[in-house]
Amino acid sequence: MKNPAPAFLAALFLLASGLGLGAENTTATEVNEATGALLRGLDKVSGAPVDLRLRVGETVALGRLQITLGECRYPVDNAAGDAFAWLVIREGRAEVPLFEGWMIASSPALNALDHPRYDVWVIRCTTE
Repeated sequence: MKNPAPAFLAALFLLASGLGLGAENTTATEVNEATGALLRGLDKVSGAPVDLRLRVGETVALGRLQITLGECRYPVDNAAGDAFAWLVIREGRAEVPLFEGWMIASSPALNALDHPRYDVWVIRCTTE
């Protein structure tokens, strides 16, 4: 079997270059902080999607998961643009999170929740 690592690394480099993460592009995009976020959850067993509206600091349940929104940011010049949210996701009352980090609306697979039953991803930030 062929080693998939070179193809994966090439794809990662191209993706990083496209996102402006390369060394040649050091211009930072200015962002605004939103008051909340719209997330989408999916129960993979039932196939039922559910939209979750959270305010910063709020925790909501998706089945046994507890999802807390820490921050949501979006580009200054495009409020409907590419959102990224800091999420903490725990199962039940566990102290150690299943997921803690930034999720990016346009590329949810870059940093995804790894759970056998549920998927969660960011749709957009909200400002109301």
